[in-house]
Amino acid sequence: MALRKFGRRSDHRRAMLRNLATSIILAEKVRTTEAKAKQLRSITEKMITLGKQNTLHARRQVLAYLLDETAVKKLFDEIAPRYVGREGGYTRILKLGRRRGDAAPMAIIELV
Repeated sequence: MALRKFGRRSDHRRAMLRNLATSIILAEKVRTTEAKAKQLRSITEKMITLGKQNTLHARRQVLAYLLDETAVKKLFDEIAPRYVGREGGYTRILKLGRRRGDAAPMAIIELV
């Protein structure tokens, strides 16, 4: 899969995706554009897979990416144990239609 650039510089794009990943773990549901939701899905699924490993190394890898320590704690203590018997597919993208201002396709990404 090709990296989506979103018309942003690499540092801004990385910060935006880190912020969205932290938000989806804390809120378990985020409303954003379809393209951002599709990019965020792969990041979130990797974070949950690391959370299922429940090792110190995995915790440090997640902590290096997510912006908030409470999100890391929630991922390892609440979210990852929920998906122990599941082999992937931890997120769902629901399409909402178009945004009023610029007609961008919107979606909700949520944890299953």
